[in-house]
This record gives sequence, structure tokens and C-alpha cells, in this order.
Amino acid sequence: MKVRLLNYLITFVIIALAVWAGVSLYHSYIQNPWTRDGQVRANVVGIAPRVSGPIIRIPIRDNQQVKTGDPLFEIDPSDFKAQVDVATGQVQNAEANLKQRQQDLDRQTDLYKKHVSAEQDFQNAQDAFYAAQAQVVSAKANLELAQLNLSYTKVVAPVDGYVTNMNTSEGTYVTAGKQLLALVDTTSFWVAGYFKETQLPHIQVGQKAEVVIIGYENQPFQGVVRSIGWGIYVQDGSGSDATDLLPSVSQTIDWVRLPQRFPVRLQVVEKPPVPLRIGQTVSVAMLPEVESTEERKTAP
Repeated sequence: MKVRLLNYLITFVIIALAVWAGVSLYHSYIQNPWTRDGQVRANVVGIAPRVSGPIIRIPIRDNQQVKTGDPLFEIDPSDFKAQVDVATGQVQNAEANLKQRQQDLDRQTDLYKKHVSAEQDFQNAQDAFYAAQAQVVSAKANLELAQLNLSYTKVVAPVDGYVTNMNTSEGTYVTAGKQLLALVDTTSFWVAGYFKETQLPHIQVGQKAEVVIIGYENQPFQGVVRSIGWGIYVQDGSGSDATDLLPSVSQTIDWVRLPQRFPVRLQVVEKPPVPLRIGQTVSVAMLPEVESTEERKTAP
């Protein structure tokens, strides 16, 4: 009899511990959200020339790191130099014409004051002078535009970053406005953690999190929540064209109605174990700590 009671007691204790463990884990999961559905993200700058022409020089290679202002490629400047020369000549011609019209106006003004010439001649001289002034302004604007187009033949990096998708060579004819390569902005890396909508009430801006890159589970680093997404792409077609700009988050199981996942943007505040790359898989575990007011003020 005692043995049976002891067995019942042990079974009850085991069940109680299992229930307690399940409740504790669920409470911890809800209060301190965690997800394996996370990715490293960054801003990608599309590089497109502002003028058309054949490329004559490419001083970079694919996946190279560049600094702001470093040359990426150069378009043949011959045509644009000629346009600058033509525009320079037009400015000189317009200025010479303006000088002549100024002389004519001075002469007509003097004759008109002496009542030698008619008022119409004086007004015609004024009109010609003002027209010559406008021609000078227009000619200088054309020269400035030609000089700008010439400067656009040298394409430089607008930000610090890594060159990617560099699939071209010297001699390629490029078209203005058509993106030729991409530049990953090294100052813009962040982590996007996709949390269930039931977890969002327990996440707040400024909350700290532990981030782990797949394959480096023993080297976690810290991040801080900077924002929580306000919308995701509606895949059933009920949204407007503007919803195409929203992030698309895939469901993990199609035949079960699952809570939607919303992106939570985290700023990396500690050095990761490896250089960050767009698309790296990470897990994110929210911590109970919240960034202080002083830390938030100094955050970028």
C-alpha cells in the first residue's frame, strides 16, 4: 500500500513539475519574446550614371569595399568636353552681343536726350539690350549644364560600402538612369526580427535584445529595438498598389491559421562575431532590460 502511494506521489510530482515547466516556458516565451525568424538587413544604394556613353575605365572589382568619393567607373568624356567648348563659345558670343547692344543703347540714350532720335529708336535699343542680357543668362546656364554633364562622366561612391553585382566591363555602353551596380551601405546594417503579433505587446522601443548569427551560437551580441513595423504585405490581393511597398513575411505553415509576423527593427550595438552580410539568418531573444534615456539620446 505504501509503495502504491509512493508511486502515486512520484507521478503527481512529475506531472506537477511538467505543468510548472510548461507554464514557466510559455510565460517566459510571452513575456520575453524570442524568434529564430530573423535576418540581417542593410540599405542598398543603386548606382546609375546620370549621362549615357561607353565606359572607358573601371578601377574597382566586385565585392570591393569603397569609401565615399572613391571612383567607381568613368564614361568617355569626349562628347561632353566638346559640348563644354560649344557652350563656352556661345557664352562668349552672347557677351560680345550684349556689349554691342550696350553701346547701341548708350548711343540711342544720348541721342534721345538731345531730341535727335525718335523715342521708338530708343525703345528698340532698350529691347535689344534686355534681349541680349537674357541670351547671356541662357548661354551661361547651358555652359553650366554642359560642365555638370562632363562631371557626371566620373561616377563615385555616394556612401561607404561594398560593391556588389558588378557585372560589366570597359567598353560597355551605359544609359542614363539605368542602374549598373549596387552598393551595400556599411553604416546602415540592422537586424530584422519577425515576431508574432501576439508577442508585439511585450516589445517596446529601446528594449534590449540578444542576437545570435546561425553557426555562431556561442557568440551572441546585443541589439536594441529601434522601431516596430506598422504593416506587412497582404498576400490575398485585397490591398492597394501602395501595399506592394510593405515588407512581405511568409507564413511557416499553410494549412493552419497562424498569427501574422511583423518586422521589429534592431540596431546593432555590439560588435558581431563576423562581418554582417545582408540575408544572414539570426535568432533574436528580447531581454527585460530597456535602454536608458541617456543611451537613447546618444543613439544614431
